[in-house]
Amino acid sequence: MSKYKRYKLSCETHNVRISQIISTFGPGAIMDFRDQTLMTAAPKYWTKYDIIHDERLEKKLHVSEFRIHKDVDCNRGVPFVRFPGWYFCPRCKKFQHISKWEKEYKPLRKNSNEFMLKPICMECKIPIIPVSVLIACENGHIDDFPWVEWVHLHEGKICNKPKLKIVSNSGTLGLEGFRVECTKCKASNSLKDAFNKNTFKEIIEGIKYKSIDEGLRKKFKCTGNMPWKGKKENECSEFPRAILRNASSIYFPKIESSIVIPPYSEDLNTKVENSYQFEYFLNDKIKNEKKGTLDRFLKEDFEYYIEEIGKEIGEEDNIYAIRKIIERKIEGTDENVDENCNRNFYRAEEYDALLGKIAESSFNSSEFKIVPKNSAEYGMEEISKVTLVKKLKEVRALVGYTRINPPLPYIMGTDKSSDKSKVVNIKEYEDKWYPAYEVRGEGIFIELNSKLIDKWQQDTKIKNKAEKLSQRYNKDKNDELKREITPKFILLHTFAHALIRELSFECGYSSTSLRERIYCNSSEEEMEMSGILIYTASGDSEGSLGGLVKQGNPAFLPRIIRNAINRIKWCSSDPVCINSSGQGRDSLNLAACHNCVLLPETSCEEFNVLLDRCMLVGSLENRDIGFFKKYL
Repeated sequence: MSKYKRYKLSCETHNVRISQIISTFGPGAIMDFRDQTLMTAAPKYWTKYDIIHDERLEKKLHVSEFRIHKDVDCNRGVPFVRFPGWYFCPRCKKFQHISKWEKEYKPLRKNSNEFMLKPICMECKIPIIPVSVLIACENGHIDDFPWVEWVHLHEGKICNKPKLKIVSNSGTLGLEGFRVECTKCKASNSLKDAFNKNTFKEIIEGIKYKSIDEGLRKKFKCTGNMPWKGKKENECSEFPRAILRNASSIYFPKIESSIVIPPYSEDLNTKVENSYQFEYFLNDKIKNEKKGTLDRFLKEDFEYYIEEIGKEIGEEDNIYAIRKIIERKIEGTDENVDENCNRNFYRAEEYDALLGKIAESSFNSSEFKIVPKNSAEYGMEEISKVTLVKKLKEVRALVGYTRINPPLPYIMGTDKSSDKSKVVNIKEYEDKWYPAYEVRGEGIFIELNSKLIDKWQQDTKIKNKAEKLSQRYNKDKNDELKREITPKFILLHTFAHALIRELSFECGYSSTSLRERIYCNSSEEEMEMSGILIYTASGDSEGSLGGLVKQGNPAFLPRIIRNAINRIKWCSSDPVCINSSGQGRDSLNLAACHNCVLLPETSCEEFNVLLDRCMLVGSLENRDIGFFKKYL
């Protein structure tokens, strides 16, 4: 974007939270502001940022650091690009690209080079409106809908110097009533067939509109456009499809999160990571890596930086410990280390830490503070462990996005994608960082009794339910990316949803302020896990003063769990919901809907799928198959 000029937008009308830039409205996503619609630009155009670290996640994603945009100067805020490009005037109905609107704008201004910050129709003197229809493909490309070509589709060729306008048909509802006309040749077309999945494919392959000009036909191919990067890719084999600008499927962020655990959460480690000398060391390391002189750099300058870091943080007497920390971090950035991309392998360390299987001296640090409880105090045989997490830090990194279909949540990074879900990497190939932000909060960790789960999931009816969801989930996935959906996972996932909803209902938390983290192995190769972590979703909001942890005490948690179970015994949509053979996206839920167990999507790891409350409370015909049947 260096070839483009930056223009300052109003901080009041174009304000966005940093957490949104690394989630819902990340690079490549579209944001509707009061006066126009913009797309968040690529992170490489950030000019001010802070550096944050999570050694485990850096190692997993093969980067040296994470960066969070530093919103200290409104003149250098988060960069955007103008997209989509087509606007229409709601009064005169003129419909054209923004470049033509600007040509009409500049001659009528005192300064003919003045940029049109707020799109406006100079004839009607009113703001113009961005069109709501775009095209996108599964490779992550997005572009303006081919309006000129679509209007002239029935004519077979485009007229000379076409001019478009919106023609509304008040007597026709839906897309058929949205018609665009060329005032030059009177050609017109509605959007009636535009949103059919295979429309563009059929046009390109000549199945439809066989008589149209070949040059016109090629205009319907994917352009490979990536406006947020300011470039187009040369070729794209995917067929584009029409999509609404505000559709949820236009942008699915791929976010990798990590709980910072000992030894990475210990105070000395945090001091080292926050020092300026450590930042200088990383910068020099990256420069020497690119030059091919890394070995010489480590041999000649390593000890110098160790001493400088010790001086800066006032730990000259801990040089040996600092050296060990830096050596460990260097090993963590080796691109050949830890190639397994399965999320469960990554979370095994967190699971052990939450169970208290770490040195007792690590129970109380500035970033990680836990209080393991005696499960006998809770009086529920289904629960084998409860840990109160008084302090935790989570790092959330935006690594990529998908369009049309959501990414695979259990695959970490962007290297592997399914046939349906193709993750576009946010960073440039040569960059050694991802955009990320930190969350500090608290939580409750609950481990369910694995012996009882093993016995419970032997029931044929339970197995059949899980098998049904597993087959649907793995449809169109190659063998390497298939994932076994077990009864245990559905049980843990639905239990987490029920608990969050009950905490929201009973304790005053908004459901968006709480998140789930599921610890569940899906094969014998993985460490056995059967736990959930419910924690505050934002560092400085609800629950940061101990409110959530308090609910995890023996005096409160058993009652909350019982109430959660009984609340989902019945749904206002029963018997339709509880007898459902499939609902939600791709029919990946059974007895689960918005009235009983679904959560805001920011709170759920699985995009609100793979849920079935029958696993907890049984069916109408047989309550005995529910894991928590004794509390009904």
